[in-house]
Amino acid sequence: MVLNLSYAQAAVLAVTHEMNAHPNVVVMGEDVGRGGIFGQYKGLQERFGPARVIDTPISEAAIMGSGVGMALAGLRPVVEMRVVDFALCGMDEIVNQAAKNRYMFGGQGRVPLVARMPSGIWDASAAQHSQSLEAWFAHLPGVVVVCPSSAQDNYSLLRAAMQNDDPVVYMEHKTLWGLEGPVDEELHIPLGQAATLRSGPDLTLVSWSRQVHVCAQACEQLAALGIGVELIDLRTIWPWDREAVLQSCARTGRLLVVHEAIQAAGFGAEIVATVAEHLPCKVKRLGAPRIPVGYAPVLEAQARVSEQAIVQAAQQLMK
Repeated sequence: MVLNLSYAQAAVLAVTHEMNAHPNVVVMGEDVGRGGIFGQYKGLQERFGPARVIDTPISEAAIMGSGVGMALAGLRPVVEMRVVDFALCGMDEIVNQAAKNRYMFGGQGRVPLVARMPSGIWDASAAQHSQSLEAWFAHLPGVVVVCPSSAQDNYSLLRAAMQNDDPVVYMEHKTLWGLEGPVDEELHIPLGQAATLRSGPDLTLVSWSRQVHVCAQACEQLAALGIGVELIDLRTIWPWDREAVLQSCARTGRLLVVHEAIQAAGFGAEIVATVAEHLPCKVKRLGAPRIPVGYAPVLEAQARVSEQAIVQAAQQLMK
């Protein structure tokens, strides 16, 4: 069945399906009982009860540590961190426990845990609530990193993440919760598969999460200028779909990677380096300046990668 759902409603539907199918799936975190701060757990505690949708104290280290223990004991926890910025209080449990357990103990234990960490600039929320830290987790062996950009992806990729036997850092964008779109309940999207949203002969444009929508708007401007862009939504940061990107770049000969995260040491550098190592391709990356996100609108705007900046970067590559 195809439904028209918001990004948040799609997530609720995904968790509902998995909790119905697997009694060892549990949800835990602050405010999950009342539906979560974005409505991404709305109605789940009423449906499944407080033993499976568990409200926790305000301690990210305790929440994540409990989730790791539950996963090792045979449960499949969905661990809510509220926003990625708060997950920093539970980094030891993520980095040294969840990510490394399977390797350190020779595969005797698995940590099938989904850590939901809403990411990105949150309007008028300033520096401690607006970070994009996907490159941190991509650098971490042992975890999968997912950044869905649409309601369909949030449904299908969240289900795939919950079915995965290794820890998944699942990064929904803080401002996409109300975004609506068609959701096919039967559509399964594997982790690690990119989506080509637009075809074009002149330039490959790669992005993920909310920035995909800004890139799509830039593609319209570029089309009006006679530049045909192939737009790829990476969807999964690790593992990332190298073949899709390399095949596109082989056709266009030009690559622009755009992300909301700070440009310095961002994941875009990994993509352009990989393409440059394999193909005679012109490459460029575009990310945010290395500044904290300001509270005032004029300062927040300085930390965003705008549609016009993408158009200008693409035009430079075409020279």
